[in-house]
Amino acid sequence: MSGDLPGLDLTAVQRWFDTQRPGEMPPAEQLDAQLLTGGRSNLTYALHVRREPARRWVLRRPPLGHVQATAHDMGREFTVMDALADTPVPVPAMHAHCPDASVLGAPFYVMEAIDGVALRRAVQLEQLGPDRTRTIVERMIEVLADLHAVDPDEVGLGELGRPAGFLERQVRRWGRQLDGSRSRDLPDADTLLARLAQHVPGDSTAAVVHGDYRLDNLLVDPEHPQPVRAVVDWEMATLGDPLTDLALLVVYDRLADLVTGLGAAGLADGSAAPGYPSAEDQLEAYASASGRDLGPMDFHLGLAHLKLAVILEGIHYRHAHGQTVGEGFDTIGAAVEPLLAAGLAATDHL
Repeated sequence: MSGDLPGLDLTAVQRWFDTQRPGEMPPAEQLDAQLLTGGRSNLTYALHVRREPARRWVLRRPPLGHVQATAHDMGREFTVMDALADTPVPVPAMHAHCPDASVLGAPFYVMEAIDGVALRRAVQLEQLGPDRTRTIVERMIEVLADLHAVDPDEVGLGELGRPAGFLERQVRRWGRQLDGSRSRDLPDADTLLARLAQHVPGDSTAAVVHGDYRLDNLLVDPEHPQPVRAVVDWEMATLGDPLTDLALLVVYDRLADLVTGLGAAGLADGSAAPGYPSAEDQLEAYASASGRDLGPMDFHLGLAHLKLAVILEGIHYRHAHGQTVGEGFDTIGAAVEPLLAAGLAATDHL
């Protein structure tokens, strides 16, 4: 039994799960577990019955150590995916949520295991070929448009967030997040924050926004007619301006151009693969699929650069304090300053 994984106590999980769904999960000594992802964000574990591999689950919990109060919200993730179950947005089925931190030391939830892979690296996409790569990314854009077409009230998410003043609060929030993880001088961050605060657009029609939408937050089956099998990692979901999702997706895809040695830093470089649609093509595809007038996106792109820089600075902070699980964190902080500089460039005309 893989019972000694950081952040996971299979015996405690099985005993708790049996109170929620009696008889579905056998005793811990019959289970195996492995860490799927860890350190950058929430920790994700695959659990299965050793002699019956088809009986399996996925467990998500916050990272170890330094956790910001507004981040890594297990209840939010669980609630959003459960609410989206009957919409066109593909999500795993939710099994049970544990808000009691005494079981694992933090809240967590258990969900369905989905057959699919998270595509992060250009080499993964290169093996699929340019046509399939293009199809996957086009479907990624369609799913984002499907998400933003969901009526929050109809699926029980009308109280997920406060759309009024969303962008203004986003600027303040990411400023606070940066202050909570700041371990070095980042003058471009202060300049970008001030510029964004002075040029906040008015409120748009609110939608359910994912908050961290990107290729490697999808589970993909490249051979399936609908290759995006599930959207995961909903910890930052809320109600707000849908263009924040789109802008962040574009900025994630620009990382390969902004930062050298992405592989060494453990960051995704899938957009460098042949066949991967350009940012302009993605914006056009989203506008077509959603029917939205995108208009100037300078502010949204500036905010997206800031947000990603702050996220990576938080990872850099946790690594510097020995609180990450996994590899590839020692150089991740090098991406922060290029992102901030690009954010300033994107907002030059504000």
